[in-house]
Amino acid sequence: MNAFPTVIARAQHMLGEFFRLESSAGIVLVLAAALALACANTPLAEGYLLIRDAPLGSGGLAHSLHWWTNDALMAVFFLLVSLEIKREVVSGQLSSRAQLLQPVICACAGVAAPALIFYGFNHGNGETLRGWAIPTATDIAFSLGVLALLGKRVPLGMKVLLSTIAVADDLIAIVIIAVFYSHELRAGMLLAALGVALLMYGLNRSKVRALTPYLLLGLLLWALVLRSGVHATLAGVVTGMMIPHVDPHDVIDDAVEHSPLETLEHALHPWVAWGILPLFAFLNAGLALDGIRMADLTAALPAGIALGLILGKPVGIVGAALLLRTFKIARFPDGMDLRAMLGLGLLCGIGFTMSLFVGSLAYARLPLDYTESVLGVLGGSMVSAVLGLVWLHLVLPQPKRCGRDAGAPG
Repeated sequence: MNAFPTVIARAQHMLGEFFRLESSAGIVLVLAAALALACANTPLAEGYLLIRDAPLGSGGLAHSLHWWTNDALMAVFFLLVSLEIKREVVSGQLSSRAQLLQPVICACAGVAAPALIFYGFNHGNGETLRGWAIPTATDIAFSLGVLALLGKRVPLGMKVLLSTIAVADDLIAIVIIAVFYSHELRAGMLLAALGVALLMYGLNRSKVRALTPYLLLGLLLWALVLRSGVHATLAGVVTGMMIPHVDPHDVIDDAVEHSPLETLEHALHPWVAWGILPLFAFLNAGLALDGIRMADLTAALPAGIALGLILGKPVGIVGAALLLRTFKIARFPDGMDLRAMLGLGLLCGIGFTMSLFVGSLAYARLPLDYTESVLGVLGGSMVSAVLGLVWLHLVLPQPKRCGRDAGAPG
């Protein structure tokens, strides 16, 4: 019996569930950020700061809720990102060269152009230049949430390309964090962490499919990486890459059984989408606006971030897509023309989660610069969201009507 149609149907169902979850999660993310801003700029501000700085743990693990969210819970977020990237590379949208080429090149251009714009504003200040990577990210949940507001007018190819660019974008962001935002490296801890990673690799090669040993070793890896000087969230990335996954042509019948990677991905997705990311947004987007002047909005740091997102993202992504089409390397997805591609590029300027996270790393010891970076991220992301939504509302075709609404005979 040919199981291929069943596999295709299941893949379509999974894709639909993914888009529904990501879209609604994006709306929750926006509400969490709005709540943070409201709390930080009302009489609730003192209570908000008490919650954010509330101590948790004891001894060497006594840290604030803000720290536990950014350094521990975000490791779970990066674990999920890593699982999604591996699945896409092994058996998804990035599994063939033809599928891989367009989103990866667009993502690379969408990283380079915002970074250049940021550099143009901040090249004379070595301190603020640490944040060059802030405007290079795309928030997949937020951007798909905005796209969902357009309903059935959005072609499937646009959703797939946007999500795939964002996945490739996340992979680039992971590399950037590992290379540029590590500090005071401790060789002994790094070697121990490498040993744990090799042990997980050995389990994978030995076809151990139980998740428990990988997760326990992943927890140990997180503790070692935390003390190594490399940001602890990268332990989630390594753990995700070691979780076993098989494609539809392997021994697991995907029509009736998930691979270990898919099982863990499905288990984590609601917790990350509905819990970790909204909590991160709530604790990191609470910017007190009192005392902020117009000069602060146009300062080099927030302006470089905001314009990197608003202009750099669409210029890089649309420019790369046009070059690929001109040289007949990759065409636009079905249902998309240049105007739709521009709308997609604008939505990719919604940085938010990853941009805020990179900002927290770049300016960890520079609170004033961090405040300006949050201002730039929130401003640039919101303008990109509004411009992308309005533009796509104008250029996407209206869904076809039927029956009496379409002028059909009654």
